[in-house]
Amino acid sequence: MQPTTKLINSPIGIQPFDVKRIREDFPILKQSIGGKPLVYLDNAATTQKPQMVIDAMNRYYMEENSNIHRGIHYLSELATQSYESARDKIQKHINAAHRQETIFVRGTTEAINLVAQSFTRYNCKEGDEIIISAMEHHSNIVPWQLVRDEKGILIRVIPINDNGELFIDKYEKMFNEKTKMVSIVHISNVLGTINPVKEMIEIAHRFGVPVLIDGAQTTPHMHVDVQDLDCDFYAFSGHKMYGPTGVGVLYGKINHLESMPPYQGGGDMIKSVSFEKTIYNDLPHKFEAGTPNIAGGVGMGATIDYINQMDFEAAVQHETELMKYATDSLSSIKGLRIIGTAKKKSSVISFVLENIHPHDVGTILDDDGIAVRTGHHCAQPLMKCFEVPATTRASFAFYNTKEEVDALIKGIHRVIKVFS
Repeated sequence: MQPTTKLINSPIGIQPFDVKRIREDFPILKQSIGGKPLVYLDNAATTQKPQMVIDAMNRYYMEENSNIHRGIHYLSELATQSYESARDKIQKHINAAHRQETIFVRGTTEAINLVAQSFTRYNCKEGDEIIISAMEHHSNIVPWQLVRDEKGILIRVIPINDNGELFIDKYEKMFNEKTKMVSIVHISNVLGTINPVKEMIEIAHRFGVPVLIDGAQTTPHMHVDVQDLDCDFYAFSGHKMYGPTGVGVLYGKINHLESMPPYQGGGDMIKSVSFEKTIYNDLPHKFEAGTPNIAGGVGMGATIDYINQMDFEAAVQHETELMKYATDSLSSIKGLRIIGTAKKKSSVISFVLENIHPHDVGTILDDDGIAVRTGHHCAQPLMKCFEVPATTRASFAFYNTKEEVDALIKGIHRVIKVFS
């Protein structure tokens, strides 16, 4: 069972979902590319930013710019308040039990590396095992390989079926006394598959194994309740959920975070330093060495405000309808094959066109102002599973429209005509 979407009360008040009005909040969507309206369908790579987020970051630089935590002057106190209030908003948004459980990082990639190096590396010995899946992003493969190469552990991979769904029965049989960690993606950035992570966490916990969830593709499309999931760690990025680049969050259960040594050393993660001994700071600052992306944190807080003020349930329904419309439209094109047809999918459609390389597809679509992603999408092992070198990926957000899907379909027919 997946976590249900829910509305979060906001002092601004819940605004009804109207895609035409919503699009007005995103200034970049108003521009043209080569004289043609921008059709932005690369949201799985990064989402566009509403004016509310841009204004919050500009306001920080224009009115509050100062380093945080260590200053006693007015600007420093003001900037610290703005930054730390963003942490409070994030804690509430994901329903973390304690504000100390939300660690600011550069993004999902750094969050996974932090857990791999500071938690798993210290809790594994030669011969131990870590479970990941065949649909992972490179960011949820390479960090574990680094631990493997240093500690001599084994990485075990959950297989997938032809629809792009994990074999949960086989996953359950992979556990033994050597299993020390599970790290799995919530929503695949290539297939759009929504994995049954709550069930998978329950299975892992029966064997006493902690679980990290890569939620980079989840937070833009559903509210996540980390206490309901009972995950040990949850990682996500600001730029995937209409916020700034260069900032993200690692949620971790407080007992794990307290037991973990710092990931990096430097300012703000210490209480005191001498040449003989350093005493580390309390959570969450123990894992936040150096000057952070302050404007990014402030912007992420504004992102939460923006999401909270809309009827998010209606936005999710709009995306669901858009996905069905796009899937049906693409499926009607002769010679086009969708990669990933899971029963539970989010707003990603990857496809291949017979005898046409995805890079050629992307280039011609770009001439029509249509932005899609082509390549292996940082998931080369998954490409190997489906025996394709690359795909074209169209990914949707709540500001996309059926008219933009129609433009995509028209563009693909033009691609086919060029190569026929």
